[in-house]
Amino acid sequence: MVGGGVIGQVSALALARARWRVTVVDPSPGRGATVAAAGMLAPGGEAAPGEEENHRLHQSALDAWRDLVDEVAEATGEAIAVHRVGTLVVGLDSGDRRQVEQYAGVARGYGVALRALARREEPAPFEGLSARVTQGVFAEGDAWVDPDEVMARVRGANEALGVEYREAVVRRCSRGAAGVLAQTDDGPVEAEIGLVATGAAGLPEGVEAPAAVTVRPVRGMTLRVIGPDRYHLPMVRAYVRGRPFYAVGRAGGYNVLGASSEESPVRAVELGELQRLLRDGLEVIPELETADLLETRVGLRPASGDLRPFLVDLGGGWWWSSGHYRHGVTLAPVAARRLVDTVGPA
Repeated sequence: MVGGGVIGQVSALALARARWRVTVVDPSPGRGATVAAAGMLAPGGEAAPGEEENHRLHQSALDAWRDLVDEVAEATGEAIAVHRVGTLVVGLDSGDRRQVEQYAGVARGYGVALRALARREEPAPFEGLSARVTQGVFAEGDAWVDPDEVMARVRGANEALGVEYREAVVRRCSRGAAGVLAQTDDGPVEAEIGLVATGAAGLPEGVEAPAAVTVRPVRGMTLRVIGPDRYHLPMVRAYVRGRPFYAVGRAGGYNVLGASSEESPVRAVELGELQRLLRDGLEVIPELETADLLETRVGLRPASGDLRPFLVDLGGGWWWSSGHYRHGVTLAPVAARRLVDTVGPA
């Protein structure tokens, strides 16, 4: 397994449960795009025009996540917490509210059960939001997980099942005497089959993608702040003068704020991007004015040409799983199932 992000490690767990002996090779497991993710399992709130097939896939991921939670608990005795709080989708001004209406039309067309909410009738979901936000739509089935917790729990399950971790860089992939060979900076790794799950980083030397399969990096930034306690409240997705914003509340007043999206291979925080995100957050949730900024996190999301994830045979025993874009956490157990269905049990 070349790559120890959420796709690689959850796939390793699925393979280990199918009785494969697995080695995960990554210089810093779980510290790629996964570290910047907010962890939303939100097919309802993330329904987008032209992405009905993706929506169906994301919806199926909710069942796959239930299985993953059970599998991790079985291996470690510790469950991943899935917080089913739903998503409240709102707009700040009249133009933004029209975007909410357009979103709702698309989502309902996909079969998402949405409920229209008015603040004067049901004020609780709007707690802490700007007084300008007077209405919205609610997707009840959406949930969130903490990606940091997911990575820790999945790694614990993997190690309990005998998965080996090597914190090294893979320099080259090739055929080996036993099947495949990965040359790392601390020695070779041989195996029967190999999976590359390196996200937006692309492929190591020695393997090439089919011409029709491409991945481009899309930079995303999230902020971690301590401020208003939104742990018991729905996730918020807002349009702010046409720009998307979200907030996910966690325990102890910890909040994850997003979203930025920039076609860039540079993993850095741009001041203008940071300013826009902070400004939008303060307009939607005024209580953030007194919040403490803990950290910014940046990741490069792997976007395929058609924004759909893929599992591609690279030849010579190597496979490539990528293209999960901004849905890596959501789709990780689906990608793992697909891999095991493809390669079969050991």
